Amino acid sequence: MTGQGDAGGSGRLPGTSGPDETAGDGRPPGARRSGLRDPQRAVRGLGAGTLALEALVLLLAIQPIRVVGGDLGGAAIGVVVALAVAAVGLAGLMRRPWAWHAGTVLQGLLLLSGLLHWALFVLGVIFALVWAYASHVRRVILG
Repeated sequence: MTGQGDAGGSGRLPGTSGPDETAGDGRPPGARRSGLRDPQRAVRGLGAGTLALEALVLLLAIQPIRVVGGDLGGAAIGVVVALAVAAVGLAGLMRRPWAWHAGTVLQGLLLLSGLLHWALFVLGVIFALVWAYASHVRRVILG
């Protein structure tokens, strides 16, 4: 016995990559793994969760804005509800490649709804930052 185990005298464990081999999953040597079983699915879940949370916050914000002194009329409430419905719809479509771009457009529309009430602009800024972070995480994980 050479003390090398069953690696055939190479000094490496069976199934590990050498310096000039790929990592077995198509990654070049030295490439970072995310540690996730299914990175695509995890990133879709992050996007969908972000949009679902945004929809919930938008719907729950209608009444406090009206009570605190907002001049939130019927058209403004309709815009908020439409944005929430769009967010829920996009959350369900995160498998589509264009859904992330549509989510970015949705954040822009929420920022524009700040013209109807300043509190909607504040929510737009908050969720635009959250969406930017989710997009950053997506780029880091998926490359």
